[in-house]
Amino acid sequence: MSSTDIAINQSDLHHGHHDEHDHHHDQNFFEKYIFSQDHKVIAKQFLFTGIAWAFIGGFLSVLFRLQLGWPEATFTFLEPILGGWVQNGKLDPEFYLALVTMHGTIMVFFVLTAGLSGTFSNFLIPLQIGARDMASGFMNMLSYWIFFLSSVVMFTSLFIETGPAGGGWTVYPPLSALPQAISGSGLGMTLWLVSMALFIVSTLLGGINYITTIINLRTRGMSMTKLPLTIWAFFLTAILGLLSFPVLFSAALLLIFDRSFGTSFYLSDIYIAGQALSNTGGSPILFQHLFWFLGHPEVYIVILPAFGIVSEVIATNSRKPIFGYRAMIGSMLGISVLSFVVWAHHMFVTGMNPFLGSVFMFLTLIIAVPSAVKVFNWLATLWRGNIRFTAAMLFAVGFVSLFISGGLTGIILGNSALDIQLHDTYFVVAHFHLVMGAAAFFGMFTGVYHWFPKMFGRMMDEKLGFVHFWLTFIAVYLVFMPMHYIGIAGFPRRYYNWTGFEAFNMFTDLNTFISLAAILGFGAQFIFLFNFIFSIFKGRRATENPWHSNTLEWTTPVLPGHGNWPGEIPTVYRWPYDYSKPGAAEDFIPQNVPFSQTQTSNLPQERVLE
Repeated sequence: MSSTDIAINQSDLHHGHHDEHDHHHDQNFFEKYIFSQDHKVIAKQFLFTGIAWAFIGGFLSVLFRLQLGWPEATFTFLEPILGGWVQNGKLDPEFYLALVTMHGTIMVFFVLTAGLSGTFSNFLIPLQIGARDMASGFMNMLSYWIFFLSSVVMFTSLFIETGPAGGGWTVYPPLSALPQAISGSGLGMTLWLVSMALFIVSTLLGGINYITTIINLRTRGMSMTKLPLTIWAFFLTAILGLLSFPVLFSAALLLIFDRSFGTSFYLSDIYIAGQALSNTGGSPILFQHLFWFLGHPEVYIVILPAFGIVSEVIATNSRKPIFGYRAMIGSMLGISVLSFVVWAHHMFVTGMNPFLGSVFMFLTLIIAVPSAVKVFNWLATLWRGNIRFTAAMLFAVGFVSLFISGGLTGIILGNSALDIQLHDTYFVVAHFHLVMGAAAFFGMFTGVYHWFPKMFGRMMDEKLGFVHFWLTFIAVYLVFMPMHYIGIAGFPRRYYNWTGFEAFNMFTDLNTFISLAAILGFGAQFIFLFNFIFSIFKGRRATENPWHSNTLEWTTPVLPGHGNWPGEIPTVYRWPYDYSKPGAAEDFIPQNVPFSQTQTSNLPQERVLE
């Protein structure tokens, strides 16, 4: 028996189990909406939690941009909100560090990892591969609720007396390892570490489920070369997380030991207030190696799902087959492998051997090749396409723009000689916000606008989507393009107040401009929030396949029940990108349409498949 037959048989068993389960068991409210094992409900839980965290993280960034844009101003209106962290209208310097720390943590992990991957991997994997549900519904439910517990712990840390973690989102020791160093290294740091440990457990549970489901539960005919690029992206993302997140877990565990149990993994020769500590033999550089061994794959854990989503939406709305399907898969595989061998380009300033630096520099520049393959293939798909500018399509094209802009500056920072000069400047902030932060957000918005009809059975308002896109797109470039300029001039990041430096006072007006643009960008997200919530209840009712797409999720009812297909699961006959095929009656042919029904458009090799 072939491996394909085994996968089909396992899929049949899984499907039959769910049919029987749904037939005999009526779920109550808590089983259906709270502790649900339906992948679609769990996806919505991840989405709602991710949106909530996005607004919290965005609000924190507005607070510290107020400080950076108007460093000498007083903000008495913040006193009722922030209490003791604002004295006489001035933001507390240690609380400023906490704002920067929590903003980075929330956006990278809670929004762009859990919110993006947790939502769309959960929602699309069973629907697009033709499965009733995930391999383990219970493990899937557990993944969300451990993430929710992690969120509660992290959110609680915002309100404790000594304040949340304040050692930067990378929590480098020795600062993060010494509770007596600053208030942000006290209880807030302990809660940060506990929250991240829970978050990693959640991510690993989800990743195991995604990989198992894709390998074992594909429907008949759904070979790996007929998978949509979204599924390939989610598959590789889960593998990256499974291999790299345990390393961060070990780093956090050793840091907890140093903080609470007197060990010296990261500490050596430390003096506080003139008093020598007893710790010897540790190395803070060890933590950086462990952190960035996760930290660089994390960049692709964030961006790979956006690659898949954008590929799907661009092909659908260009009414063209995706250009270079196998090259796109190969480039994602190449990125996934290379992402594990470039971590030390974050550490050029740690005093590493220049020869070792040159090795990491070479590998870093090589990773631009598969990234460029993806960009060229997206542009080739768009070229001379019959483009429909939906809100999702605008965000997909915006994603390509941001990825190109941010990627070009990545080539500059990949050069160790240049990175040493630019490392702690706003040039780095501009680069990773464009290529990872804003681009991944645009990928997330692309997915929400495109699959909203399948999630909620209604359409989002396209005109509000256009306004949301243009305000966000313009604001992102107005915020981060000037940062490249001041970064090259040496403007340092993570400084609470820079007015004491004569060299930087010339950038006062530019910092004010950046802060105004950031406030505009944050305000634009309330347009999305209104559109999202209003459309759930009052949006125009969706048809079964509103975008005329080929993938299997559009063959289900408008609002699929638990089990997805009411009857037999469709069999797959073709790849997912048969758009505008010469000789075809329509400009799309779904994956479940046999070749015998499309005689006029079949290619020579397709005529012998049945």
